Amino acid sequence: MESLKSEIAAVAARMVVEEGLDFGAAKRRAIKQMGLPGRTALPGNEEVEDEVMAYIALFCADTQPGELVALRRLALVWMERMSAFKPYLGGSVWHGSATRLSDIYLQLFCEDSKSAEIALIDHGVNYIPRTVTGFNGESVEALSVHAFCPELREEVGVHLLIYDWDDLRGAPRVDAKGRTPRGDVTAVRCLLIESEAGKT
Repeated sequence: MESLKSEIAAVAARMVVEEGLDFGAAKRRAIKQMGLPGRTALPGNEEVEDEVMAYIALFCADTQPGELVALRRLALVWMERMSAFKPYLGGSVWHGSATRLSDIYLQLFCEDSKSAEIALIDHGVNYIPRTVTGFNGESVEALSVHAFCPELREEVGVHLLIYDWDDLRGAPRVDAKGRTPRGDVTAVRCLLIESEAGKT
């Protein structure tokens, strides 16, 4: 069973890197491609992420670091633009497994859920309201925009996940690897300084 999960994780990881799928969609497509039953036990996201990092190290080591920096810089632009909502970066762009096909996921904390929409309208930004999977696996309302990334010379999906202001309280729980699941503007700036110094 564990070897099958590892195989599913490896197939899913390739789809994440090569097609930009999120982990859930990649796992579902992997079992379909492998001809496995729909009820097959799936690997966890951490296992898929490990395989993604292994795939990147093997096939994308020369391009992925620069793509990650470009995405983090674009994320920082949007965090500064939406600073009134205490934005946090999460997902693959925060954890370091993102490639040029990855989307950016930002948590916004709002006293009024419509206030972020009003801010986008004030900035003249077109957005699509939708429901996405949040960082804890829950369904979250999001405002999705297409943002041009100058360094990648293409548009990137930026998803602004809307949370209640009260959800900001309390420190986020660390994951199985001891990592914080998200970072604020200061943390993202630190990541960029480290990468420019050649440490990441």
